[in-house]
Amino acid sequence: MSMLSNLELIRRVPLFALLTANQAEAVADAVTKRRFKRGEVIVEQGEKSNTLFIILTGRVRVVTSDKRGREVILATLQPGDYIGEMSLIDNEPHSATVRAEVQTDMLTLGRAEFARCLPENSSMSYAIMKGLVQRLRQADRKIESLALMDVYGRVARSLLEFALPDREGLLTIRERISRQDIAKMVGASREMVSRVMKDLEDRGFIETRVDGSMLIKDRLTTLG
Repeated sequence: MSMLSNLELIRRVPLFALLTANQAEAVADAVTKRRFKRGEVIVEQGEKSNTLFIILTGRVRVVTSDKRGREVILATLQPGDYIGEMSLIDNEPHSATVRAEVQTDMLTLGRAEFARCLPENSSMSYAIMKGLVQRLRQADRKIESLALMDVYGRVARSLLEFALPDREGLLTIRERISRQDIAKMVGASREMVSRVMKDLEDRGFIETRVDGSMLIKDRLTTLG
């Protein structure tokens, strides 16, 4: 890695393949090299790094975990892949942890330098990218819940995703959601979802109102 210039290195990365000569030189001046040892954490779930990481050599594993420490592997990334782009775009914490499986060399690019690589109409670019990132984060949460949560947890998380604060600040699902639709979202049978919903109501986690809306109690967050 040390024998090649930054410009030579970024020209080998597919992410930068379409850059003009001037853009490539600007990125080359902005990136730095970094080496991670086997098992070292590159980004951590729930934290921010404000950095884009581009893999030059080695291999990393992307994992998400629940409160009990159980993990799900979301992806294994190889040279040419990149890490941290979601948090770089929406300034939210990382949705997963990334660890080096073997010694891994990377290029790193900060937030300000990344922004300068965007097209001139950056406001529209960011709007589109933030929308895509939001969908990716939802997909990550869905994968995590399907793999790590029981049906109670998956139903609870789905209800929380639909809920919005009402005029009094209470979490409410205004429109009626069928048990069949919830079953399709959480990967369970309609019968199982019906039993779970009844139990949640009996135990005071949720309350169905006369108009069909549903009040979500704060206690539901302990399940989802």
